[in-house]
Amino acid sequence: MLLELTNRFISEKKRNPSHVNELLDYIQKNYIHGELSIKEYKNLYFELDKKNAVKPSFA
Repeated sequence: MLLELTNRFISEKKRNPSHVNELLDYIQKNYIHGELSIKEYKNLYFELDKKNAVKPSFA
């Protein structure tokens, strides 16, 4: 599942993601724009969470 996500990222951005956090940003953008279902988003989110992906804190 993450391999497919990474391949989609590379196809769209024409580069490799620099970190799993970048993939997290990517799935969130895709979910907001209706390109991912909630089920797809949750599955990908949990996979990225296992890889320690985090959103930056703006405190």
